[in-house]
Amino acid sequence: MAHGTSRMTAVLVGRRLKALREAQATTQADLADRIGFKDRQTVSALETGQRRMTADELLRAADALNVPLEHFTDPFLLIGEGRFSWRHSGANAAQLEACERHAGRWIATFRTLAPAVNRPPPLLRHALGLDRHARFEDAMDAGERFAKLFRLGDVPAARLVKVMEEKLGVLVLMLDPKPHGRISGAACRLPGLSAALIARREAAGLRHFNLAHELFHLLTWDAMPPEHSETATEVGGQRVEQLANNFAGAVLMPASVLAHYGSWDGLARNKLMARLNDVATEMQVAASALKWRLVALGSLPQQTASKLSDAALRRNGRRATAKNGLPPLFSKPFVEVIKLAIDKGLLSYRRAAGLLEMSMRDFSELCAAHQLPPPDEL
Repeated sequence: MAHGTSRMTAVLVGRRLKALREAQATTQADLADRIGFKDRQTVSALETGQRRMTADELLRAADALNVPLEHFTDPFLLIGEGRFSWRHSGANAAQLEACERHAGRWIATFRTLAPAVNRPPPLLRHALGLDRHARFEDAMDAGERFAKLFRLGDVPAARLVKVMEEKLGVLVLMLDPKPHGRISGAACRLPGLSAALIARREAAGLRHFNLAHELFHLLTWDAMPPEHSETATEVGGQRVEQLANNFAGAVLMPASVLAHYGSWDGLARNKLMARLNDVATEMQVAASALKWRLVALGSLPQQTASKLSDAALRRNGRRATAKNGLPPLFSKPFVEVIKLAIDKGLLSYRRAAGLLEMSMRDFSELCAAHQLPPPDEL
């Protein structure tokens, strides 16, 4: 079985078999009959990884489920493994499915190649001690403690990605999801790896808030798994999303840091708006998020905040520019793993570019954007 479970574990192949069967609404008994097994128990044993598939069985299973053999053997696919929670504004199911398919390939590529280039996944997975019964104050306290524990400093947004990557072992990917402007990002959870996907063309403040929001989901996934699809807002929404928003606000805007800026109440509206925009820009957050964070802390009356114009707070009162702090695609750890895999001969330069859906020249430019030399293959 050189092209089957010798390269992938029986557990992984079993997950894919189950996912494909369930996607086609096929019972174990029916699939057993179509593959040529005597009973459904054989399919059950395969799906749980208790029994390995032979090469002939893999071929028969692919034929029975009408999928290419690669659906079982391609290590650069996520089938029945990763769970996603998408944050968006108006994207439909087909659009989310397309994004999930592309992102799944990139995550699976990293998961497969990282251990092979001596970048193993973290041994332990971090978690917050919160559940669905937690109060909003508990989520804010967790955010404050997170910022302090990992020494995020006076501008937590500037260090959050690095902490997530280096301290928590989270794969952070900056992407250009389509349709542009509707999908903000996602959290992805799979055995041994957590990933945060962020739309890089969002305003910096919103991008940072989305990242901290997805971090909450990754740290509380077992206790309160998020919905597959959620609406991107800074306030409101389902309870888990409100908890995530309160956590994100506290991580990015700790009370101890905001205290440096003095009192907010009693300022004239124009001065208050200008100060919100200036402080938000300095802290690399959205002015609207700062406004609601101050309300949550009791530093700004909700009635006052509700009367402030959202239009004047958009992009912190500044004009949008195409290259205003736009991060490069993917992330440095991700591109570094791909590059090392090429240098080690684990995959070709052309294959790597194809997996990332770009030309070889674009991949070379991507390496340069992350301050990495081009692959040795060049």
